[in-house]
Amino acid sequence: MMIRIPKVLTPEQVARCRAVMDQAGWVDGRTTAGAQAVNVKKNLQLPDGGPEARELGDMVRGALERSALFMSAVLPRRILPPMFNRYDAGMTFGSHVDNAIRLVRTTGDQMRTDVSTTLFLSEPDEYDGGELVVEDTYGAHKVKLPAGDAIVYPATSLHHVTPITRGSRVASFFWTQSLIRDAGQRTMLFDMDMAIMRLNQDHPGHVSAVQLTGVYHNLLRQWAEV
Repeated sequence: MMIRIPKVLTPEQVARCRAVMDQAGWVDGRTTAGAQAVNVKKNLQLPDGGPEARELGDMVRGALERSALFMSAVLPRRILPPMFNRYDAGMTFGSHVDNAIRLVRTTGDQMRTDVSTTLFLSEPDEYDGGELVVEDTYGAHKVKLPAGDAIVYPATSLHHVTPITRGSRVASFFWTQSLIRDAGQRTMLFDMDMAIMRLNQDHPGHVSAVQLTGVYHNLLRQWAEV
């Protein structure tokens, strides 16, 4: 399930991210790549754990916590501290699957990566190429969103970033361990949550909304890992 989360960051927040990034020192993105990805990864990253990444990561996490759509789609148990990357002309990231387990730098714990997120910080007209391409059973889906918008998709997906031919693409990327391990179950819960919201809007106070909310929470109770 791929879901676009619009306007995660405000224009002012995007501008702050860009200002910090413009002054930051970037490092080779392969420093955080796994054994498979290191051979196909060619980009730059803000140093993981550096002051710039911490400031911007806190901003992104706070925005995510205020996004009802993100919370409904992902049902986060733990969010890895957001990281930030840059693709200049000629840079790309070949096809790969994200590592199943990541180390949480701030705690030293390990977490499972259920959901991948890319939060775009460049406007689409600032660069050519640089599309995120996610493959699933329905084919390959190209994603290139306005600055401040995010895309979430299963971390099990094969995906890549097409080569940049003009300009630079900057983004935040991170992983979430969901309360619901199974992607199919997450999709069902998301669809039910969206249906309950529409029912409440169209028929406020309807008894069916209460009943469906009960079913939603009972399924969440049955499937959740806490």
